[in-house]
Amino acid sequence: MLAALVGGGHVRYWHVAVLAAIYGLGRALDIPARQAYVTDLVGRADLPNAVALNSVVFNGARIVGPAVAGLLIARFGVAPAFFLNGVSFLAVLAALLAIRTDGHPDPAGRLGLRAGLLGALTFATGTPTIAFTLGLMIVASLLVLNFNVIVPLIAYQVLQAGAHGFGVLMAAVGAGAMIGAVGLTLFRRDRPSRTALTVTAGLLCAGVSVLALVRHFGAAAAVLAVLGCCQIVFTTGCNTTLQLSSPDRLRGRVMGLYALAFAGMTPFGSLLIGTIAEQWGVRVACAVTGGAGLLAVGALGLVAARFKWQNLSSGPAATSH
Repeated sequence: MLAALVGGGHVRYWHVAVLAAIYGLGRALDIPARQAYVTDLVGRADLPNAVALNSVVFNGARIVGPAVAGLLIARFGVAPAFFLNGVSFLAVLAALLAIRTDGHPDPAGRLGLRAGLLGALTFATGTPTIAFTLGLMIVASLLVLNFNVIVPLIAYQVLQAGAHGFGVLMAAVGAGAMIGAVGLTLFRRDRPSRTALTVTAGLLCAGVSVLALVRHFGAAAAVLAVLGCCQIVFTTGCNTTLQLSSPDRLRGRVMGLYALAFAGMTPFGSLLIGTIAEQWGVRVACAVTGGAGLLAVGALGLVAARFKWQNLSSGPAATSH
């Protein structure tokens, strides 16, 4: 629909707003269900690798997709990019229809929205591992995981690179993400440590701060490639940690909190960065959000150091009883 509106020259702001709202509602249901569903597809022995691979695909597409879109827009225009994106979902639907599983009832039984949300929040706040991981996700999503806003501003306002330059910069993010994804699938076999999550979150914040200093296209592309790699490692680590630290009866609800922290905070972060950039420029926006992110990550790390880093993936808490 959006491709038709753009191609026909009839698109209006309210069209985009309504379609974005519908898309957001769909993601609110899709993300936690799809992330938790992976445990029904593999045995517990293969769960760490399955979660890591699923996270790589999920987060890699989130980064590589905009990079491909940038190149398509530069070559063919906006409308064809939207059309091809819509057509690509047919392959996803076909794959889902081909999956055959027995299915299992929710171990927690049917709960109302309020009871389910309160149960997930109570478990999350009472489990240091979950609380710390979600805290890092909120900080990163709110302050630094907004490449779709930052990269166009840098391309047009700082580097005067145009549509082609924007596409190349987004491709740099995607290339870094793919390097990180390959590394994860080859070398990771279990859940990351607290230190690993803290360091990768800190690198993301530091990288965004460095973007405030870049003046050359090559330097910007290099920094963005590093950021793409750090993002895939960080978000995959958070996803893996949450799934392997949650009991079966609460895994879907915990992944709902993950979706809220990941996808729910990003629009507010985009608004924050866009507002700062509009008032004082994109360099100031990168410096402020990156610096604030470093402070927040450091504070979370100091608090988390007081608690034990738990792993429930193989213990009794991870079973449905």
